[in-house]
Amino acid sequence: MDPQSRAAWLKQAARQHGFPFVGITRAERLEPERRRLEEWLNNGHHGKMAYMENHFELRTDPTQLVPGAKSVVSLLYNYYTEETQSDTTAPKLAMYAYGEDYHKVIRKKLKVLLADMRHQFGAINGRCFVDSGPVMERDLGKRAGIGWIGKNTLLINPKAGSWFFLAEIITDLELADDTPMQDRCGTCSRCIDACPTDAIAESGYALDATRCISYLTIEFREEIPEAFIGKMENWVFGCDICQDVCPWNKFSTPHQEPAFDPSPELLGMESQDWNEITEEVFNRLFVKSAVRRTTYTGLRRNLDFIRKR
Repeated sequence: MDPQSRAAWLKQAARQHGFPFVGITRAERLEPERRRLEEWLNNGHHGKMAYMENHFELRTDPTQLVPGAKSVVSLLYNYYTEETQSDTTAPKLAMYAYGEDYHKVIRKKLKVLLADMRHQFGAINGRCFVDSGPVMERDLGKRAGIGWIGKNTLLINPKAGSWFFLAEIITDLELADDTPMQDRCGTCSRCIDACPTDAIAESGYALDATRCISYLTIEFREEIPEAFIGKMENWVFGCDICQDVCPWNKFSTPHQEPAFDPSPELLGMESQDWNEITEEVFNRLFVKSAVRRTTYTGLRRNLDFIRKR
């Protein structure tokens, strides 16, 4: 099979495993992305995420992650749901954390897909990533033509919005490249205007993570600065504001992944239930959830902070 035929086969196989959008780009050193990343780091916009400084060369050159790499396969996996927390005044979780930890769910699917590739094409070399290594996922997705990076710095697909997990397979299999798509944000500034902490630059396309509610509630392990009192909009794990207001998300459709379905108990929790949550309940409710990353102590800190006025 030629690179074009191999790419067509792979995309069809990926869709059968639940990845509705698949794109391919050449594995090569990322310029000018590496310069933008370096500037972002130098400005300190990564805050306490010291891991963003690590493995800079690996992060900006996929060929160093997989010897002989020729192609990067970028995939999207839907997590959008129309189910919501019943108490609109209760502390809020980002939608991606409603179900099981996406790292484990999607990694299993990627490994099966990679095994299918080896069965079809022979002894190829490849590695799977899902927010789990030094990979510039959004930039690779943009290069692979499965979306553009919006003003909120998220990858947006014109047919389905941005409620997707990003994943990659870096391989030494030569596949036909796809064409990047044009930015379609236009003059829209809804995400910039809606961010209560002014984390997005005035002109968009840049995020100061140290001001982002997702960072403050998950990555930041110290006491949340008092400057953010009254600005957290009741979020205690992550934040969806810039996606909620994005016009392109009107095209979102509910996911078909049972592992991402929220439990009725979670959706039914009222404000008092959250405020009185014990470590035992936390461990039971979030046993398979990404929320465990913040730990019970971290969630307790967030709950206490959003009550401040």
